Amino acid sequence: MSFNQSPRRESNQMVFGIRAVMEAIRSGKEIEAVYVQRGLGGGLYLELKKLLAERQITPQQVPIEKLNRITVKNHQGVIGVISQIVYQKIDDLIPIIFEEGRVPLILVLDGVTDVRNMGAIARTAECAGVDAIIIPAKGSAQITPDAIKTSAGALYKIPVCRHENFVQIVKFLQDSGLQLVCCTEKTENSIYDVDYTVPTAIIMGSEESGIRPELIRVSEHLAKIPMFGEIESLNVSVSSAVIIYEAIRQRNRPL
Repeated sequence: MSFNQSPRRESNQMVFGIRAVMEAIRSGKEIEAVYVQRGLGGGLYLELKKLLAERQITPQQVPIEKLNRITVKNHQGVIGVISQIVYQKIDDLIPIIFEEGRVPLILVLDGVTDVRNMGAIARTAECAGVDAIIIPAKGSAQITPDAIKTSAGALYKIPVCRHENFVQIVKFLQDSGLQLVCCTEKTENSIYDVDYTVPTAIIMGSEESGIRPELIRVSEHLAKIPMFGEIESLNVSVSSAVIIYEAIRQRNRPL
């Protein structure tokens, strides 16, 4: 079942200027990012700031040089990026999954910032039948044309849920009956020791800092991928594929 029913867009769409960005937000456009010049002030900007807070959109404060690199147009210190996809809410999807008689398998990406990794992970997740991907509103890769291309279009098909309060939304998964499985090297337990046949959310972290400690503390299982070579680590997209397909193997084995 595909939850992303919006028209497909093949390139980043940007709006320039304070009023243009406010109009895009008020018209219901899905906003990927808002870049604001550091030190920007004035009454119109305060109006934008209030609107961003109401819609739970966190602007990124950047030097004017970055804005000028993005466009030569009169941006007035503000550039908005319209998302390529329509983001979903996991608290809307989980009841649907249960109502359809399915056992949820959710992928939580904590701090994956490389767009090609994001695309590759989405491709694997969609092929494996993962029900949704959850990403944080801040500190995550944007859904760019490169991400969509790398995903082979999977980002148009699999629900992607973006949430501001990431720890709270993960606790919602637990309250909904899903076990949390952190794929991390900070354990002696193997991914092959976990039972994935029950409702499950698999959490993957960034290659730089891993999974945030708050999520590790509340998770039922910490599990690592066994390593036998000298490099001792896998790319996050490869790691995601390994643990996802272990879950799929268990769910599809003969009774």
